[in-house]
This record gives sequence, C-alpha cells and structure tokens, in this order.
Amino acid sequence: MKRLVVMAAAALGLALAAGPAAAQNYPTRPVTIIVPFAAGGPTDIVARIVAEYFSKTLGQQFIVENIAGAGGTTGSTRAAQATPDGYTIEMGHMGTHGAAPALYPNLKYDPAKDFEPIGMVAGTPILIVARKDFPAANLKEFIAKAKDTGSRISQAHAGVGSVSHSTCTMLTSQLGVKHHRVVAYRGTGPALNDMVGGQVDYMCDQIVNLVEQVRAGAIKAYAIAIPERSPALPDVPTTKEAGLPDYQVSAWNALFAPKGTPKEIVAKLNDTLSKALDDPATRQRLLELGSVLPEGNGRSSGALAELVKSEVARWDPILKGATQ
Repeated sequence: MKRLVVMAAAALGLALAAGPAAAQNYPTRPVTIIVPFAAGGPTDIVARIVAEYFSKTLGQQFIVENIAGAGGTTGSTRAAQATPDGYTIEMGHMGTHGAAPALYPNLKYDPAKDFEPIGMVAGTPILIVARKDFPAANLKEFIAKAKDTGSRISQAHAGVGSVSHSTCTMLTSQLGVKHHRVVAYRGTGPALNDMVGGQVDYMCDQIVNLVEQVRAGAIKAYAIAIPERSPALPDVPTTKEAGLPDYQVSAWNALFAPKGTPKEIVAKLNDTLSKALDDPATRQRLLELGSVLPEGNGRSSGALAELVKSEVARWDPILKGATQ
C-alpha cells in the first residue's frame, strides 16, 4: 500500500511539472485562430496581422480558419468546445462576446464563463455614415431627417448580431425612431456596396470597414463615436462635437482560448500579444486601419474578462427583442 501511495504521489508530481514544461515549449505544432466571420472583414484582417507576428515570434504557424454564420456565434461555439490545449484559440469581438447573449436566447456558450480571456487586440471606433448624396450636411441635419416620420430613410446592416446591426440599434434607440426601413445583408461588403450605389441611405459600422470609402468621397461620414477624433480620419468630428454626446460606442477584437486552457499557455499568448502591439510594423498596420490599441493594464487577461462582463450587461437591454 505504501508503495502505491508513493507511486501515485510521484505520478501527480510529474503531471504538475508537465504543465509548466509544456507551456514553456508551447507551441510545438501549428495553432488555429478561429475567426467567426468571413475572410476579408475587419476581424479577419486584424487576426491575420496578429497571426503573422505570432508565427514569426513563436516559431509555429498560427493559421486563421474562417467559420462564419449566425452573427459569429457558429465559430465562437466551435472555439468554446475545442480542446483546451492552446492549439485552438479565437479572435472574438463585441458581437460574439458582448451582444450575442441578448440576440440568441439559445446560445450554446457563455462569453464570460466558457473562455479564458487572452487579451484585447484592438478597439475599432464606430462611424455614422451615409450615401454621398444623402440630403444632410452634418450630424444634426441627419438626426432631424432621421426623426422625421414622413421621411423614408433606409438603414443597412450586415446581419443580426453584426456590429453594424447592434450599433445602429443603439443609435435608433437613443434617437427614439422606429420608422426606418432596415435592410439586412449577408455581410458588410454587400451592405456597403449598396450604400455606395445609393440603394440604401445610411449605416453604422467599424472604421476599419469604412475608412477608404470615406477618404475617397464614396460615402460621407457624420461622426465617430469615441471621445477623440481618429488620426485615420482627422476631419470627422466626434459624436460629442457633432451634437450626439451620449452615442459612444466602439467595437473591439480580442483573443480568447477555450475554458480550461492551461494558465501558463494563456500567459504566454498574452505576453506575445503585448509584444505584437509594441512591434512597430504590427502596430503601424493596426493603426492604419483606424484601430485604437490598448495600453498598460488594458492588455491584461483580467481587463478583458471585465470588459466581456460589462459589454454583455450593456447590450442586453438595448438588443433584447431586436428582430431585424
């Protein structure tokens, strides 16, 4: 019996020692980053920029796998259910880890409980934009037009659960308007194309998706919903400057691992992410998209965990019952 106890203790000691050792050698094979949206969108672009740095720094390929569907919840469900060994992680965002519980009552994951938060990657400010010939010169005129029940304004979004859907739902809720015609598309690209072509009037979306069209004059931007102007679009006023100070919203992208992923691996990924955000080339590529990068404690796993909780609480009353 004594020998069995000794052997069991030795086995336990080896198991405990293996965790830190495995994390130290991690990764020893390619890592999959699930992007729960189609290729070419903002989350995909951010993920590929980060994956490139991770691959170069950690010596294994970090491969982006796009698993789109149901407002990002299909890919997020896959990520939550993946083996928690550090070889499958996810680039989640405001929709998948903030708005989804309010929009999908049968959601198969809990954003706050079924993931190990790795760290914030980038915030992506929201712009209020319209077709280039929309008859409003500034945000105040747009608001007046939006509130006019006799107007036939149409709003585009990229599908229920998308950032454009959630953030425009917040906008119309604050303005107290319900008469707009809402047109749902299967992605930001088709929605934006129709707005550029004049088929729909306006939308709210991430600066990453819109910056080139705004610069080219293909669409007009009324305001950016953050406290300070963006260096990527310095001529676009903030919502506070333009007359809608309560409309403050930014989408965000962050890395998550399945619940139970060893803390040493999560810490290594967090450290690598922080180094990526300090890397001049990686940093510049993210900033050129109009991203806002976290600094200091904002990069910690704990800060991301708190953000997820606060975002779920914030979006729940806004989006409950939203059907378009």
